[in-house]
Amino acid sequence: MEFVELTEKEFNDFGLNNEYGNFHQTSNWGKLKEKNGWKSHLIGVKEDGEIKAACLLLQKRVLKKFSLFYSPRGYLLDYNNYQLLEFFTKEIKNYVKKYNAIFVKIDPYVIHKERDINGDLVEEGLNNESIIGDLKQLGYVHTGFNLKHENMQPRWAFALDLKDKSEDEILNGMESKTRQLIRKNMRWNISVREIKKDELQIFKDIMNSTADRRNFIDRPFEYYKNMLEVLKDNAKIYVAELNVKDLVESTKKEIDDNKKIIEEKETEIKEKKKNINIDKTNKKIKELVETNERLEKKLEHYEEIRQEDGDLITLGGIIYMIYNKEILSLFGGSYDKYMEFQSFYTIHWELIKYALNNGFEKYNFYGITGDFKDTKDELYGIYDFKRGFGGHVEEYIGEFDLITNKFMYLMYKYGFSLYKKIKK
Repeated sequence: MEFVELTEKEFNDFGLNNEYGNFHQTSNWGKLKEKNGWKSHLIGVKEDGEIKAACLLLQKRVLKKFSLFYSPRGYLLDYNNYQLLEFFTKEIKNYVKKYNAIFVKIDPYVIHKERDINGDLVEEGLNNESIIGDLKQLGYVHTGFNLKHENMQPRWAFALDLKDKSEDEILNGMESKTRQLIRKNMRWNISVREIKKDELQIFKDIMNSTADRRNFIDRPFEYYKNMLEVLKDNAKIYVAELNVKDLVESTKKEIDDNKKIIEEKETEIKEKKKNINIDKTNKKIKELVETNERLEKKLEHYEEIRQEDGDLITLGGIIYMIYNKEILSLFGGSYDKYMEFQSFYTIHWELIKYALNNGFEKYNFYGITGDFKDTKDELYGIYDFKRGFGGHVEEYIGEFDLITNKFMYLMYKYGFSLYKKIKK
């Protein structure tokens, strides 16, 4: 076996055919991170000219003379081939020592144990505990089975298998509430479209609003601009829009239609129409009157929105990573003012349909937490929302640090812990 630096083509082609391939392990992701102060390295192992292992390794300079290394969602190799894993580990240690490395962090895109929709372990399901054991044996320090968002990348996700599924099968697998909200948004004619680079401010405004509501600092505009420019077709942003003018008109029509029915029913009673059930007819009239009262209030609300914000409004948006056979919902936001329209239901459904119609096998809702008992936790609501679409929980094996300078590693851990407390 031979440890080598890979060309972009070699690396990307290998990633597309590796079972652990993902958008983080692409040369373009390395180029994106280079705009944020990292340096990227494409390295691998060849045997008889054939690539057997590879990874994108990101390098960050610290304290002038030292470096941190991170292989996001790496490595790409057969983790059950211990000899290969051992060789790659030894060569990586030698490689990063040239740059005065403190440690190498990895968080493989490898499932730990197979789980169902409720987060419960699947009996006799997939179990990669042995991979964790092998990594530890080779000197990697496991940072733990975190339940929340302590890691660089989410350790828990929620995903929907699409292979050989139809739209009807996916819909039938959803919770009834989710189906109802999707269909309600259809009646409201909420639409979804991809925005282009020159419209990026639309998404940035959404994220600014979300950051204000949830009390976090959003990424700068340049970050999103770089994502679209560097990642190209692997990164797409979709927004949900509501035509308020159409909603006002359709609500008026519904009110008018109900009034006509009320008049017809009242005439039937007045003229003592043959075989009429007076009690049943009066009950129907009462229901329609109450419906119109609610619709009149909604109409007033919609007209206020239209007067303040115009005929067409943006409700929310999500940035997606599209790679190989997977569509992954990275993150997004929505306007608090328009939360009543529940735009995320429509965006996710439209992208699920897009995935089904274009041969994708997995729709990844991505980050959740692994605490499925504390239903009052705010973060539990994120999982509960995603679960409504059907699917299953994915638990990854977590982060591992390959330490190359023990003293500086301890100093880094202390400093980073202090930094997180200050940031919080």
